[in-house]
Amino acid sequence: MKKIEEKSQRALYAKLEDVVGCKWSVSVLMAVGEGVTRPGALERHIAGISTKVLSESLRKLTRYGLLDKTSYAEVPPRTEYALTEAGRELIAIITQIHALDDRLKGANRKGANRKGVQEQ
Repeated sequence: MKKIEEKSQRALYAKLEDVVGCKWSVSVLMAVGEGVTRPGALERHIAGISTKVLSESLRKLTRYGLLDKTSYAEVPPRTEYALTEAGRELIAIITQIHALDDRLKGANRKGANRKGVQEQ
């Protein structure tokens, strides 16, 4: 029983690493969180992302349950993406990590400034 739990934990961490370790996936999640919901708008909003990479990221994030996809039977066809509850939770965690990084950078600068003053 324990081996099954370990395998599922590894699979969960692999998914998390696949999303958080990919700069494009995080960029797509953050953009959708900011209200950019259509593929064309996402492509324009995220500097440097290609159509292919955007499509792969949207597919992956939808498959992992972080985004919901809604397709409208219109002419021309329209597709929109929205964050799921899990996607909103992950964005909150990513935002906290960014805030921690900013605080650490600020602390490192202050420490470097004090060090320079002491050395003089």
